[in-house]
Amino acid sequence: MNTQNNIGHRQRLREKFLKSGLDGFHDYEIVELLLTLGTPRKDCKQSAKDALKKCGSLKGVLEASPSDLKNISGIGDNNVFGLKIAQAVSRRYLADRIIDKDFVRSSDDVLDYLKHNLRDKNREVFLIIFLNGRNQIIKLEILFEGTLSTSAVYPREVVKKTLENDAAALVFVHNHPSGNPNPSQDDLTITKKLKEAVQAIDVSVHDHLIIAGNDVYSFADHGLI
Repeated sequence: MNTQNNIGHRQRLREKFLKSGLDGFHDYEIVELLLTLGTPRKDCKQSAKDALKKCGSLKGVLEASPSDLKNISGIGDNNVFGLKIAQAVSRRYLADRIIDKDFVRSSDDVLDYLKHNLRDKNREVFLIIFLNGRNQIIKLEILFEGTLSTSAVYPREVVKKTLENDAAALVFVHNHPSGNPNPSQDDLTITKKLKEAVQAIDVSVHDHLIIAGNDVYSFADHGLI
C-alpha cells in the first residue's frame, strides 16, 4: 500500500471511529489504529494482524510485554507506546470512575476495574480499597507485589495507610496468577492478621477479594471475614 493510500485508509478508520466509536470494528482495526499513533505514515494493518495472531486477542495484545510486542515485524518502541498508553488510560478511567461511589452499589464497576487491572498480572499484587464512613471509595492503592505470604504483608503498613486515608473500612484485594480463585492457607492467615490489626484502630474489613482471571472469590460471601 503506497503512502497516499495509507493516509486515506487511516483517515477512513478515524472517521469511522469518531462517528460510531468501536462498533463495527474488527479487533485488528483497533490494534491498527493504536499502532498508527506511533507510526502515522506507515501501513500497520499486517503488523496488527500479526500481533493478534501471536497474542490471541485484543486483550492479549494490550497486556503483552513491550519485548514481546517488539518481536512482531513492524512494531517498534513508538508503536508500543500507542498500545500501552491506551491500556493505561483505560485503567485510569475505570479507577477514576469508581472514586466517591458507594462500594456495594457500584460493585459491578469495582469488579470491572479489578479484573481489568489484575487478572493478567504474572505476579501477585495486594491492593486495598479504602472506604469512608458512608462506604464510599476514597482510594485504591497497591501495597505489595510479589508472592503473597505472611512475611510479605506488614500489618503496620496497612494501619499506616489506613490512618493516612482516614478510612473507616477496608476491602482487601489480591490476584492469583495461577487462575485458581480459592484462598490458600497463607491467604486465610494474612486476612485474619490484618483484620485484627485494623480493628485495633476501630476500622472494619468488609471483604477480601481474590481475582483469578475472570473469576472472583469473596471471603465475605463464604463467611470467612
